Amino acid sequence: MNRARLFFIVGVGLILLASSAFAQLPPTTPTTQPDSGVRNDESVAKVEADRVRKERQSRARSLLISLASDARSFRDQALRARSLARIADALWDMDAEQGRTLFRGAWDAAGAADRESKESLNVRRQVLTVVARRDRILADEFLQKMKADQEAIKTENSKPSLWALPDALQQRLDLAESLLRLGDIERALQFADPVLSSVTISTVDFLTQLREKDAAAADKRYATLLAITGSNTIADANSVSLLSSYIFTPQTYVVFNIQGAADSSWARSPLPPANVSSQLRLAFFQTAAGILLRPQPPPDQDQSTTGIAGKYMVVKRLMPIFDLYAPKEIATAMHGQFEALSSLVSVELRSTENESLQKGIAPEKSLADAEQPLRDQLDRAKTSSERDELYFKLALLALNKEDVKARNYVREIDDSDFRKRAQAYVDWGLATRAVKKKEIEKALELARKGELNHVQRVWILTQSAKRLAKTDHDGALSLVDEASSEARRIEGSDPDRPRALLGIANALSLIEPSRMWETIFDAVKAANSTDGFVGEGAALNLTITSKSQILNSREPVPDFDIRGIFGEAANKNYDRAIQLAAGFQNEAARANATIAIARSVLNEKSVSVPAPQSATKN
Repeated sequence: MNRARLFFIVGVGLILLASSAFAQLPPTTPTTQPDSGVRNDESVAKVEADRVRKERQSRARSLLISLASDARSFRDQALRARSLARIADALWDMDAEQGRTLFRGAWDAAGAADRESKESLNVRRQVLTVVARRDRILADEFLQKMKADQEAIKTENSKPSLWALPDALQQRLDLAESLLRLGDIERALQFADPVLSSVTISTVDFLTQLREKDAAAADKRYATLLAITGSNTIADANSVSLLSSYIFTPQTYVVFNIQGAADSSWARSPLPPANVSSQLRLAFFQTAAGILLRPQPPPDQDQSTTGIAGKYMVVKRLMPIFDLYAPKEIATAMHGQFEALSSLVSVELRSTENESLQKGIAPEKSLADAEQPLRDQLDRAKTSSERDELYFKLALLALNKEDVKARNYVREIDDSDFRKRAQAYVDWGLATRAVKKKEIEKALELARKGELNHVQRVWILTQSAKRLAKTDHDGALSLVDEASSEARRIEGSDPDRPRALLGIANALSLIEPSRMWETIFDAVKAANSTDGFVGEGAALNLTITSKSQILNSREPVPDFDIRGIFGEAANKNYDRAIQLAAGFQNEAARANATIAIARSVLNEKSVSVPAPQSATKN
């Protein structure tokens, strides 16, 4: 003890002596010493941040391994498959071998799920999309297994069509399209290239989507497809119609049957014509002319998909394009072919005019021009039911033009039940468009006065609040409070209640993060009071049936899903997020929340730690 005291006294004395000597030194101008100190502090902070990040990721890995063990015992095979695939995907960068093992387990569970549900390959397709992002060889192995299964059961949908490839090839292209949407162009092309030699809506649409991301790669493959099609003896007028879509009417596809009737598909907001090179455009016209100018076979030997009537309609549709862009000699030849075909079809077909003939080629009609034929029919309508149908069609025209006049047309409908349903469809359509165009005032007016349900109002209010978060904090918070009131009006057993609360939590994470936790807790409680809430795939769906049509509206709502908000929560407080995730009673919801938390941590590039405090004199 005495020795220890002696050492202590000597040590203190030496420190005081050093301090005294330092105090007697002449003052000097600081050079690099302070910077060196700052650098040392930064280095210490960086090392500590790296240690914390690795520790968090180690915990996240353990969390996923534990969940994988639980997932293997999930009774729901589809849930087991999806969970194992997502865990494998999250673990891949850290442990690819473990991920590959989990992918195989997911595949086996997916096969069992598909056999149980009688839905051909649905869950396996979902698993395959995840696998393809990580392991091409394993994905090819699974594709071959799917192909073998299809050949064994001889699926009915195995014949090629103008819309899609045979099943096995279409699955490969669907997989490539999923990868393309995720931005993995190189891997998408690895899967797509073997099946891009046939003209279908699916192949042309893939090339159109590819062109938005890599125009050179898309144009190169389109040129190859033109060459293959030009030498294909069974290529016909519909092949030309689909090939024309890539350049002149992207995302608008029109084909005709042997009676001359159209079958068509187009996006709500199709893309403008593609800005391709003059050489590629010329190659199209040469290929098109080579096919369309072939001698017409006798009717009993015509194996084309169009027959004479359909071919006539294709040429009629494409003539404006030939006149505008084709070399003069090709356009002249096509006019001759059109006249020859005209003489072979009925007067009724020659006089046919419909939207499919001009869609994407002729300029879009103004709202007034589009309305006039329907207004003329209103004057001739004999019954209230006919008038109601015409007013609804007028409302839809105005809705497509994003014109609030659509609401006025709905008010003219006599049938009160139909009027209410039509008002709900139109108001929701106007509101979604207003939110996407950031027309906040218009969206909020519809939220408060429109024929909308509670969860639709929550979506509009929370999306508007997020738009205002940076510029009007108090206004944004007021909208969140309004959304909370709407959420409380949703029935306690309705899955829309936890979805709405998650949407509110997402808004609060931007506007008032301290309130986010309580709302997530409320969402977990609400989820436990419902059946069927799994926390993914949230969408707001609306269907309306009139006497002449059935319309479906589907608006995906990722803010109503578990993934985003639990990932955000993990960034703020990992342990608290884990506790909330564990509160879900539903296996699917709990698994989705846990994976979201772990994925968020594993994807961290850095973490913030308090900077070391410099010593100060008292």
